[in-house]
Amino acid sequence: MGQKTGQLALDFSAPGATRSEGSEGYQAEAAQTEDGALAQGLIEAMLTPQNLRRALRRVKANKGGPGVDGMTVYELSQHLKEHWASIREQLLEGSYHPQEVKRVEIPKPGGGVRQLGIPTALDRFLQQALLQVLEPLFEPTFSAYSYGFRPGRSAHQALKAAREHVASGKAWVVDLDLEKFFDRVNHDLLMSLTARRIGDKRALKLLRAFLRAGAMANGVVVERHEGTPQGGPISPLLANILLDGLDKELERRRHAFCRYADDCNIYVGSRRAGERVMASVTRFLERKLRLQVNAAKSAVARVWQRTFLGMRLLGKTEIRIGIAPASLARCKQRLRQITSRSRGVSFAQVLRELNEYTAGWVHYFAIAEAKTILRELEGWIRRRLRCFIWKQWKTARARVRHLRRAGVGPWLATALAGRTYGPWRVARHAAMQRAVPSEDLKQQGYQSLYECYLRLNTA
Repeated sequence: MGQKTGQLALDFSAPGATRSEGSEGYQAEAAQTEDGALAQGLIEAMLTPQNLRRALRRVKANKGGPGVDGMTVYELSQHLKEHWASIREQLLEGSYHPQEVKRVEIPKPGGGVRQLGIPTALDRFLQQALLQVLEPLFEPTFSAYSYGFRPGRSAHQALKAAREHVASGKAWVVDLDLEKFFDRVNHDLLMSLTARRIGDKRALKLLRAFLRAGAMANGVVVERHEGTPQGGPISPLLANILLDGLDKELERRRHAFCRYADDCNIYVGSRRAGERVMASVTRFLERKLRLQVNAAKSAVARVWQRTFLGMRLLGKTEIRIGIAPASLARCKQRLRQITSRSRGVSFAQVLRELNEYTAGWVHYFAIAEAKTILRELEGWIRRRLRCFIWKQWKTARARVRHLRRAGVGPWLATALAGRTYGPWRVARHAAMQRAVPSEDLKQQGYQSLYECYLRLNTA
């Protein structure tokens, strides 16, 4: 705790400034620009001690891996203590140059890989500080139908809004998939849209520097002339600035839609209307925003045939939110990895990892009506845990001993402990359920996924 306090107690004041000098003046100047005037003094507002301390707390809380320089977020505070004066001077002069981002590839749920650009810890800190100044300027101008990466908005709100659109009779969806959106963002267009609200040339120069920072992969630096790398704190805001043009166009046409980042669904009353909207919106995206629509992944279909944010809308008279089959399959795949009998870890560690994963998963999918599905998933998880315990008992003698201790007859215990049955079949047997009852699993630390779902769903 002492280390954390020291790290957050950095003095970000300008040289010669007193401790009483805060950020009130710059905040007032920025607040006056919310009526649409060009914002000035943004770098000064970004560099106020209050804003910087808040940014440092956020970056440390988000953790994340080191960038190309190898510096972790835990080493960032010491680096700032030693070099902040020169960094601050460069920012005020408009001469700061971000380091290259580290390119990382992660697998996509539907196949392929997604490229992330991980900025250094210092650049993440500066991006976060700039984001906190820019967000209040742009947030009031965004569409009410945009839900992704915005304060006070969530995927659950987007799903509820989509359900209302479908309940109103719009049972067809134009499901738009933007091809490699974060890699295709046009820098000149994005900066032009940003400059409509910002008059501070140093802030615009810093934004462009973050956009143009090269990417390092396998020791080679690749220049970037388009795209905004996923992995930096400011990327979601820049994406919303660009795609707000799509939102405004859809509002002008009075379409019912929901957008979460680059995932956009437009709801219409018929296939013919959907095909017409698909063609016109595709033209708008390609000509006005210079983005490509992935024709292979985009479609006009009934709402229950498409997924939105990992879920789908079901029913004809009463519309309900359900879990998409692909989401359930990905969940089971991860659970198989955690409960694999060949991992060589303790049962306590398996339960820790299992509880951590299922808690986050259930909190997200608690909005869905899926009692039967999750009751079956709960039974499947318990069966895998019993398989793991069966493997840990190792020898036939130990297995017989555990079964007999639970009251299983000697003949049955011996038959189960032999090589007649595999672990998966044994785990379903009433004798094994008697030896390792559900209450015993809970006592050892297992947190029921189904019971957690019932609590959250009811609430």
